[in-house]
Amino acid sequence: MKASQFFISTLKEAPADAEVVSHKLMMRAGLIKKLGAGIYSYMPMGLRVIRKVEAIVREEMNRAGAVECTMPVVQPAELWQETGRFEKMGPELLRIQDRHGRDFVIQPTSEEVITDIARQELRSYKQLPRNLYQIQTKFRDERRPRFGLMRGREFIMKDAYSFDRDQAGAKASYQAMAQAYRRIFDRFGLRYRAVAADSGAIGGDLSEEFQVIAATGEDAIVYCPASDYAANMEKAEALAPAGPRPAAAAPMTRTPTPGKATCAEVAELLGVPLQTTVKSLVLATDETNEAGEIVKSQVWLLLLRGDHDMNEIKVSKVPGLDKGFRFATVTEIEAHFGAKPGYLGPIGLRKPVQVVADREVALMADWICGANEEDFHITGVNWGRDLPEPDAVADLRNVVAGDPSPDGKGVLAIERGIEVGHVFYLGTKYSKAMNATFLGEDGKPAFFEMGCYGIGITRLPAAAIEQNHDERGIIWPDAIAPFTVVICPIGMDRSEEVRAVAEKLHGELLASGIDVILDDRGERPGAMFADWELIGVPHRITIGDKGLKEGQVEYLHRRDAGATKVGVAEILAHVKERVAA
Repeated sequence: MKASQFFISTLKEAPADAEVVSHKLMMRAGLIKKLGAGIYSYMPMGLRVIRKVEAIVREEMNRAGAVECTMPVVQPAELWQETGRFEKMGPELLRIQDRHGRDFVIQPTSEEVITDIARQELRSYKQLPRNLYQIQTKFRDERRPRFGLMRGREFIMKDAYSFDRDQAGAKASYQAMAQAYRRIFDRFGLRYRAVAADSGAIGGDLSEEFQVIAATGEDAIVYCPASDYAANMEKAEALAPAGPRPAAAAPMTRTPTPGKATCAEVAELLGVPLQTTVKSLVLATDETNEAGEIVKSQVWLLLLRGDHDMNEIKVSKVPGLDKGFRFATVTEIEAHFGAKPGYLGPIGLRKPVQVVADREVALMADWICGANEEDFHITGVNWGRDLPEPDAVADLRNVVAGDPSPDGKGVLAIERGIEVGHVFYLGTKYSKAMNATFLGEDGKPAFFEMGCYGIGITRLPAAAIEQNHDERGIIWPDAIAPFTVVICPIGMDRSEEVRAVAEKLHGELLASGIDVILDDRGERPGAMFADWELIGVPHRITIGDKGLKEGQVEYLHRRDAGATKVGVAEILAHVKERVAA
């Protein structure tokens, strides 16, 4: 490829609406062009990256035994109505009507369509297991699209779906996909972690997210540096403290705390560690009649240590809260506690509530909580002596760095990540909803056991940039760079020798199977180098008259501090060695 025949369109400044590094650099490097909110054209340079991502994904999916198909972007609403997602998915699902008034959706994912295919085509256990995948355009009507391809509305995704006869088979299919994903992400050349994720209403432990490590990542990844343990924040378990609860050592005292409504303020006023305080979070659950009207409400008091944060996913698994909950209203709080938020606690309630203590709080002694009276807290509170034991004890909080690892092999650390893949065991959620069955070996119909497996094809390049960039631009891993090597001839239009060496090397690299571009645009060296550093091509060869007089050219990797002089006769082997490394 020659640059004069390609489409290169770089910018000195990023558009004003570009927020994160990947968005700014993708726009400046001419990889994408904005068409509308969360909608981008993939320009030739960016499309080369996407195609390389797709090629790796295809190779490994095929190697794992999956078979590619393509499902429509526009899907009839009837299928989504069968599963209830047409109503439940909310405004992110873009709904449209054709000229006849029939309802359709623009697919954000394809569980319904693939299940419909399975119930028509897979009639016997003899046709199982089966795994079908597609690489296809998706659309989610994000309320606030931002960060370029990190959170766009239209995007490209690889989604795969496995069908098995029983749970054992489904677990085997899941593990095959989990291993395929590790091979895929290894080949991308990115630092990533496969982390245990919450399985939601389906339950079970078969759910993993693949997170590209980046300081700007939206997700918190919890891991143990001394072991293989890794989980996302929703899944990571906070273990109960070791040992019995300490004995009470202080009297319970009503203590003035004028104007101090937070645990941090109370701790500072009283000169005590924040860890001795307990925060009160008030939730409510509702019972409804057939008309959907609330007929009864239950108020819940959750108690967490003052320096800890509630984990809503964990709370949603507490019996009684697992059918859905909301935060209590001020009216409900005042009716049950006789005080406004900021001074609440479990002692001296006006009406009974369900008290759930976090594991840590359940083993605390001499702790501090609100007195249910404005400008007062209670110090020296102890379970058993001053109030009954909690109605329930559960893991309610986010873990923090330094917590013991659940596998018992060290302490936890936390870093940021960007989710680019997810493998998930679905069970019979969709097959039951759509009555998708096959004839089992016993001659009886059985529901398919399913799994789904996604990779954000267009999100991945953005994540790669967030992890790999500097002040000059992008630094692509070789595997997904738009070009692996760029040849930068100096004065090619003035020197026949420079032209001859550049074109000969260009042909040799192509013949060696290396993806190379020759910059024959005649740009000044500074502008030419700036373009390729911004675009992020990892290997650069500079050819000039001065070097050729000494029989040398210059090689520079995008991460190198300085160029290396290499003989003209050795440059091909040198580049091949560096690329292979």
